Amino acid sequence: MLKETRIKELEEVVIRFSGDSGDGMQLAGNIFSNLSAVFGNEILTFPDYPAEIRAPHGTLSGVSGFQVHLGSKKIHTPGDKADVLVAMNPAALKVNAAFLNPHAIVIIDSDSFEKKDLEKAQFTTDDPFKELGLRSIQVISTPISSICKATLDSSENKQALRSRNIFALGLICWLFNRPLKIAQQMLEAKFATKPKILEANLQILEAGLNYGSNTHASVSTYRVETIDIEKGFYRDINGNTATAYGLIAAAEKTGLELFLGSYPITPATDIMHELAARKELGVKVMQAEDEIAGICAAIGASFAGDLAVTTTSGPGLALKGEAIGLAVMAELPLVIVNVQRGGPSTGMPTKSEQTDLMQALYGRNGESPLVVIAAVSPTDCFDAAYWACKLALEHMTPVILLTDGYIANGSSAWKIPDLETYPSINPQYVDPQAEDWTPYQRNAETLVRSWAVPGMENFTHRIGGLEKDYKTGVISSDSENHQLMVKTRQDKIDNIAEFIPPQEIFGDADADLLLIGWGGTFGHLFEAAEKIRALGYKLAFSHFKFICPLPSNSIELIAKHKHVLVAEQNSGQFANYLRGKIPGLNPLQFNRIKGQPFVVARLMEEIIKILDDKK
Repeated sequence: MLKETRIKELEEVVIRFSGDSGDGMQLAGNIFSNLSAVFGNEILTFPDYPAEIRAPHGTLSGVSGFQVHLGSKKIHTPGDKADVLVAMNPAALKVNAAFLNPHAIVIIDSDSFEKKDLEKAQFTTDDPFKELGLRSIQVISTPISSICKATLDSSENKQALRSRNIFALGLICWLFNRPLKIAQQMLEAKFATKPKILEANLQILEAGLNYGSNTHASVSTYRVETIDIEKGFYRDINGNTATAYGLIAAAEKTGLELFLGSYPITPATDIMHELAARKELGVKVMQAEDEIAGICAAIGASFAGDLAVTTTSGPGLALKGEAIGLAVMAELPLVIVNVQRGGPSTGMPTKSEQTDLMQALYGRNGESPLVVIAAVSPTDCFDAAYWACKLALEHMTPVILLTDGYIANGSSAWKIPDLETYPSINPQYVDPQAEDWTPYQRNAETLVRSWAVPGMENFTHRIGGLEKDYKTGVISSDSENHQLMVKTRQDKIDNIAEFIPPQEIFGDADADLLLIGWGGTFGHLFEAAEKIRALGYKLAFSHFKFICPLPSNSIELIAKHKHVLVAEQNSGQFANYLRGKIPGLNPLQFNRIKGQPFVVARLMEEIIKILDDKK
């Protein structure tokens, strides 16, 4: 007689769905993440795509994963290791074995663990768990393929195999005591125009939950309580969508039309897709024939008076370099979104790094200063995009917004903001009553030139890539004028430090060691710092969102600490940048370039070692 399954309360749990790139792991993971958010859990996700679109079925190079960390407290990372793994084949098990907690639950499709499947995944024995040293895990071996075929008519065998991910989703819903209603509604929305596929998936979803319930597939099921959060409307959002919404919000705030001139590139393309779907909000999207055409179209739109944006990733940013220099020389507002990925060249398109910082700061010919901002989380992409537009329009400058593959594809619960609470955006238009106006006439304090939109009577003008006279705006090769213009463009950017929020410190402001990060590593560094402080160590932490210029209090803040550790996913680009900005600073460095997010446990180990050494 089967024993009744016990229900255990959990504060947090990490679940990873993994299989071939065609197994629908992203869909299953997204649905479970969304329904967890609906039930009041804090979530953070990490989709992990293979570089190959369709690697040979069942091979190690084709494994696709989706990890979600959910809890009844604030979640900052998608988790170091999984408590539950859905492995649809042996390759998925092998790739993820190193990222399992010792007593994890592993759900497998036993129909996909035949001898030929084990050989494809390069196993040498018929016991993959023993071969991988997984001795203490709980295995839920389920004939998922067979059950899916039996659930549907024999004529639907192909669809049955395509629905294995939904069976796994139903089984996970049983394991975590989730009712199916929300998941069913999400499937209905996705397959609204495909009733046969919808019906098949709804049957399979219920079959997965029933299998867990009828067989008592695990000795325990689990419940994660809801988090006590501020009231409001919430949704699950990834960084690319949040970036698109932030751009739209800025356009709405200013009353300007939003123009995107862009070219598809992984992992930035979804921003273009989202904006292209928002024609009802006045968004104009031009998919150009290449990266150069995309940014040049955006520069033209900016000259014409639009809020102009171009999106790309690392290789595309390199191609846009000359045109960015044109926008710097012309002093036009332009937002360049760069979703960083593994490099160099085409590198690892689906993996995440922070290796484009120096390119963003200096990757142009001549003295070509501009603003650089780095979003710190999926939801912060909204605020960062809004700020990028604000600084571009108010200071007549290109702004490079850096995100990365991790936060662009990862998602978190997001409270839909009230736009009225966001700061105003005031484009620097020319005074219609101005007399003796010239194109580079500037505000005496901010050094920002006035924006004369074509069509304004008496303000016909030309700008371009050649150096201009400071007073008249005509082409000039005079050496003294060039020196003055170079200095003025730099001073204009430096002055922006007075218009951005001051840098903040988390943790112990009087600690000897200051941990510094920037961009999308915030969650991992913050969690590591908090856990280290909970062990009794004193540690300060400061994370940079505004890179160029640095916030006005940055030097003073850093100088208060005896030791500084800069952690980043590159070889030390921000550390070197700080060395150039702060005389005498020689920070310690923690650098990892693996295409994957930081591991909190490894961060803690390194930081504690430094703290102990410095005692």
